[in-house]
Amino acid sequence: MIEENNHEIDVAELMQKIREEVAKRGDYSPLKRPNSKPKLSNTMTVFQPILAFMEGLLRNAELRAEVRTKWPDNLNKFPFTLSRKIQKISLKILNFIFKDQREVNFNLIRALKESIVLNRQLIEQVTSLRNQLDELSGDIDLRFKEIDKRLDAVNNLEQHSFAQLVNERLGTVNSRLQGVDESLSTVNSRLQGVDERLSTVNSHLQGVDERLSNVNSHLQRVDERHLRNDSYLKNDLAQQKRLITMFLEEARQRLPEPFDQEQLQTFVNEEQHLLDAFYVAFEDQFRGSREDILNKLKVYLPIIAEAKVGTSSSPILDVGCGRGEYLELLRKVGYTARGIDINRIMVEQCKARGLEVIESDAITYLQSLPDASLGAVTGFHIIEHLSFPVLMNLIDETERVLNSGGLAIFETPNPENIIVGACNFYSDPTHRNPLFPLTVKFLFEQRGFIDVKLLRLRENRLEDPLEFIEADNPIASKVNPLIEIAKSNFYAAPDFAVIAKKV
Repeated sequence: MIEENNHEIDVAELMQKIREEVAKRGDYSPLKRPNSKPKLSNTMTVFQPILAFMEGLLRNAELRAEVRTKWPDNLNKFPFTLSRKIQKISLKILNFIFKDQREVNFNLIRALKESIVLNRQLIEQVTSLRNQLDELSGDIDLRFKEIDKRLDAVNNLEQHSFAQLVNERLGTVNSRLQGVDESLSTVNSRLQGVDERLSTVNSHLQGVDERLSNVNSHLQRVDERHLRNDSYLKNDLAQQKRLITMFLEEARQRLPEPFDQEQLQTFVNEEQHLLDAFYVAFEDQFRGSREDILNKLKVYLPIIAEAKVGTSSSPILDVGCGRGEYLELLRKVGYTARGIDINRIMVEQCKARGLEVIESDAITYLQSLPDASLGAVTGFHIIEHLSFPVLMNLIDETERVLNSGGLAIFETPNPENIIVGACNFYSDPTHRNPLFPLTVKFLFEQRGFIDVKLLRLRENRLEDPLEFIEADNPIASKVNPLIEIAKSNFYAAPDFAVIAKKV
């Protein structure tokens, strides 16, 4: 308390002491007060990548825990190709073995998903508490500003009332600061609880990772056993085929009477199907996917539409239809078409897709048809498999069975392309000889077809890497002809088609 008889009090000195006392008690100085609210990191933003990573792991684990319904693509390649029945049986056995393990995995995944939901709720509560703390800090800041204003106004008050007012305000500030300390301690305790829960979830996830790694290693061992069994089955089938062949040969030699013509023909007919399964696997490996072949064959649709064939009165016959891509394309457009092939497995595959396909030799089937009964005869990569007499017979029979104005379309590898003619053509062991485009055109013209055209088919590729040298370059006259030769041979169309019309 300031005595009334003291008239020499230095008000400026007294104000300085009061400010020092306020700064000492509240660790606060109005001259150094921050201009904005303290920035708190967003808890959800910090933990979001971790939670997303955990959810990704759970999705991956859930996908791996599902029942296998599809045969792995890497096991569909020759020589590991199995029939669909064996694939389905293998998948059923695998799914039955791991039925209990899948149930355990799904339970663990469900528990982890519940843990993630709980963690999100806890993070949201922490974020709410931090927001409340921000609001409380802002309120304290406003209060300190009011104190500043009051301190600035005390210079105009009397000394006695000024000191009393300062003491009251300091008491209020101290009580507020105590409340802030209590709130901060509560927030800290809650954050510690959240940290403990997150560490528990972390350890639990580590255990799940270990279990998943054990499951993966077990599946790898199962795959290895499956591959060994697959190799054993293939070798066993090959051995059985060899033994059956030996048995038939021994039986043929030991019979008291020779086979008659009908029996011999039965053996011959069956013998031509020995490589059916091999050629199906070969086509799956080297022919390309069904989608790729369908897209390539779309080039013929405008030609078919212009000829106005493919109706019930002028159907289309696809010779050597194989896997039936062209028949499937024609069916989608709405044309009437059927196919023939000597490969029994391919015929069964086409029939399974709902396509009209007959197992027959091309010449035999064409000879059974009446004159002028078809609108178009097509054959894709078939004529290079035929001997020259059979090819001529095919052309003659095709001309006979076509309506007037009917189309003959036959596609084959193009030997004008050096890579095809010298290398790629011989990748198929059943190919005979490459057919020169102009020779094929001549054959159709010579057998009575008109308006015979050659369609060279280019695949999509990058720009030619061979660039011409500028004309004014001194070496251009020597180099450019060589480049032209290289472009015309190496970059020629890999396939061509002959398109002929009947008079």
